[in-house]
Amino acid sequence: MIAENLAILRQKIEETCKKAGRNSADIRIIAVSKYFGVDSILEAKKCGLTDFGENRAQELVLKFERLQNEVIWHFIGTLQKNKVKYVVNSAELIHSVDSVELVEEINKRAEKIEKVQKILLEIKTSGEETKSGLETEIEILNLVKKCSELKNIKLTGLMTMAPLTDDVNIIRKSFRDLRNLKNKINNKGYNLTELSMGMTSDFEIAIEEGATMIRIGSAIFGDRDYSKDWRQI
Repeated sequence: MIAENLAILRQKIEETCKKAGRNSADIRIIAVSKYFGVDSILEAKKCGLTDFGENRAQELVLKFERLQNEVIWHFIGTLQKNKVKYVVNSAELIHSVDSVELVEEINKRAEKIEKVQKILLEIKTSGEETKSGLETEIEILNLVKKCSELKNIKLTGLMTMAPLTDDVNIIRKSFRDLRNLKNKINNKGYNLTELSMGMTSDFEIAIEEGATMIRIGSAIFGDRDYSKDWRQI
């Protein structure tokens, strides 16, 4: 099933890139593997996927212990300060950084293991109270500057989640706002390259608006069984 799903996904990515005048090689698929077991991850790896995203620290740690560096791990969920040390030990890229306190803790933990931790800043472009992320331009620019001053942090880009709506124009604006923000930051002398945006329901719009990473779960692995005990996967 995973091989067939991936073939369909890659075809859609190819078609969208062609329409948008982009190269599909510039799009990195982050396979969102939460609630899916190691067997599913290894099956996806056999199909050519290298990057896998987890949104709970405990699940990331469990899978990292079993697979180590066989794949590239991304942390894409809300990150609590007391879980930072576990995530820094496991993840190549943390997508969901949204405060000075978090950046400082990540830097501290990364320094202890002599690692430069790659991160993205999570930006709230949806305006929804239920979503995390930085909102005001001044707090975003202040955090970008802070990241540049820390030797064990490498800020590579921005991440957002589109609002829950069927209105394509609203979704598109959310992604376009992130791209415009990245350009504005780079115009101030920084060099952000990554835009993590777009999921199964809206990745085509995200690609059209400049995504370099798309976070895809059910379009690869199928529907999740939330009744499973994730510790047994």
